[in-house]
Amino acid sequence: MTIAVMSPDDMAALQARAYQHMPPWSALALAEMIASAHALCVTDPQGFALGRVVLDEAELLALAVNPDHQRHGIARTLMNRFETTARTRGAVTCFLEVAETNAPARAFYAALGYKGIGKRGGYYRQADGPAIDALVMSKALTLD
Repeated sequence: MTIAVMSPDDMAALQARAYQHMPPWSALALAEMIASAHALCVTDPQGFALGRVVLDEAELLALAVNPDHQRHGIARTLMNRFETTARTRGAVTCFLEVAETNAPARAFYAALGYKGIGKRGGYYRQADGPAIDALVMSKALTLD
């Protein structure tokens, strides 16, 4: 994997293509998150993983891969790099939310060792339909 620096504009455009089922983050929101002291951003020319590490917890906020390059291991590599970097920053657990209706993403995270630990009702807003519940998942970031 080539390490690439993506601008917030590039990230927003990629996320808009990858997240067709929900509104993507704006470039401004991405820039503000990246600028925060706790941000953790891992990029590739075709994707990114964005989150934060606070004390001993990491939280994945967004994972996006160019739809033309999905199913080629990019998301798995981004997640591995995200988790490794979070662990080096002191995180022992990683959390994320995924739409309950997004079976492929749920299966992907489960294959990486994430387990469902709760639900957030109406977490994902849709422009053309009812809000979707989020499944909260977590994983211990132990050395394998």
